[in-house]
Amino acid sequence: MMSFQVQALARALFQPFFTMDEAQLASHRARRVIADKPLGYPCRVSLCDAAEGESLLLLPFAHHQVDTPYQASEPIFVRENSVVAALAPNQLPKEMETRQMSVRAYDAEGMIKTAEVVEGEQLVLRLQQMLQVESIAYVHLHYAGYGCYACKVVRS
Repeated sequence: MMSFQVQALARALFQPFFTMDEAQLASHRARRVIADKPLGYPCRVSLCDAAEGESLLLLPFAHHQVDTPYQASEPIFVRENSVVAALAPNQLPKEMETRQMSVRAYDAEGMIKTAEVVEGEQLVLRLQQMLQVESIAYVHLHYAGYGCYACKVVRS
């Protein structure tokens, strides 16, 4: 089976936002939020859910910057105290192992090749299978319910 690597977003991308006041955040269509439940606020840097009461940024993020009709931007959460996730090859964040995920596979030009919804317990196997296909260059994972971008997956 093909090995894969999950890629979290770099914290440095969001560092300037942490020092902004509410008006400055609003000018970037962003806002500060407090997690009001233990699930539902998945950080794209740490790749884990924020704890209840934890502060996060909610902001738009252009996660698929390609010159095709599949370019995309969606809202994401970033925990203010996040540390970049460091996962081993073929390892998923534990939160994804129990959720339905939308899996979108793209070619090197950024054109979608296939997409499906996968149960978390089947996700490792399905990613390995998809990345065995030569025409698939990378995969994006999205949370199936809201459809928000979660992370990028590449061959390792």
